[in-house]
This record gives sequence, C-alpha cells and structure tokens, in this order.
Amino acid sequence: MAKAAADGHRVVLVVATKGEHGEVPDGFLGKEELLWQRRVEETHAAAELLGVQRVEFLGYVDSGMDGTPENEAPESFWQADLDDAARRLAAILTEEGAHVLTAYDERGVYGHPDHVQVHRVGVRAGELARTPKVYENTYDNDHFREMMRRAADFGMEEAAPDQEGIELGVPGDRITTHVDVRSFLDVKRKAMAAHASQIGETSFFLTMPPEAFEAAWGTEWYMLRGAPSGTRETDLFEGLA
Repeated sequence: MAKAAADGHRVVLVVATKGEHGEVPDGFLGKEELLWQRRVEETHAAAELLGVQRVEFLGYVDSGMDGTPENEAPESFWQADLDDAARRLAAILTEEGAHVLTAYDERGVYGHPDHVQVHRVGVRAGELARTPKVYENTYDNDHFREMMRRAADFGMEEAAPDQEGIELGVPGDRITTHVDVRSFLDVKRKAMAAHASQIGETSFFLTMPPEAFEAAWGTEWYMLRGAPSGTRETDLFEGLA
C-alpha cells in the first residue's frame, strides 16, 4: 500500500470486520472501551502511515478463529451471503474505478475463516465490478521454510516458530508477482506496530533482527488471477495505462 501510494496511485483499504473477537491482555483497553473501537482506531492510524486515502468497513462481525463458536454467528463474516458481501465491495470498486484489487489466497494465507472469506468475496466482487487485475495476496511457503532453516543465521533460533504443521501461503511456483518493498520497511514496521491490540512491541514480529525482518517482509507475493502460464511481474500495476 505504501509503495502504491508513493507511486502516485489512490489506495483504498476495505476491511471486512472490526476484529471484535480478538484477545488482549487485562488492562489493555480503557474503561468501557470495546476492542472493536480500538481496532478501528488502529486501522485508521496504520492507514494514514501507509498513505491510504480511504478506509471502509463492510459491516460484518469478526468470525473468530477456526473452529470457535463465533464461526456460527449469523452476523459473522464467515456466515455472510457471498453475493451480498461481494456486492458491497463491488460498489466501492465501481465507485472508485479501481484498476487493481488484492484479496487473500484460497486459504486466507494461513487458514483464518475471515481471510478465507475475503478470498471468496474479493474474487466475486472483482467479477461483478469487472476489475481489470485481481490479485491473491499470499506468502511464499518455500521462502518461509528456508527462513526457518536459517533461523540461527538471523539470530532468532529460539524465537522462531516451529514450522511443523504450519501451512503458510503457497508453493513459490504458483506466485506470479514479486513486489520489492524493502524501501518501505520502516513504514511497514510502524504500521504493524500501530495495530498494538494484535502485534505488541514485544511480539515475535516486531522484535525480529533487522536482517530477519527484511527477509520476512521485504517482498510481497501475489498471484494474478487469470494470468497466462509463466507470468512474472514486479509491480501490481504492470500493463495498465
């Protein structure tokens, strides 16, 4: 988002829920403050750092983690009617005249129900709005496993998560688009830190050594839907007038 904004593109962030069912330590929230209120503030703060020009919420409720009772709540995003949710997003795409849409891959990168639904809704909305380029944001699983293998080289052997059982992103050969965002790592870190209810200053993500942080977050990976075999891009806006 920061790179797109810096390159002169109008960037719009659409968020499905307000993260109502997250967990925070006791005393984190102010008196009578609700988690969703804090997360809306955090979203706007991060968006401002990134150069986002418009933030919209689709109006659904957080579905919780996979297998929790919140998945079944009728107002949850996971239970949303696909076409209804897609029409809400498509209306914004049409209003903005969007040329590019990014959603998640089919597993929501790591399996969160709301991320999976973002994939489904995003793909359908792109069809309804006839958005020229629709991308699935993902993570290069081959790169992840190489990073974990080199954890000691990055000085994070003890802090690194156990990769066994972790299914993150997709194999590298499925990825069409590699975007180099190393020039924006400082603002990316600040935007991550702005989401303090999810990523505390002492979290694994924000305490990574600089070399590891660059290796983890210096490239963003996407799959362009409908791309011809062998497509390789370095920018989401390639081929657009």
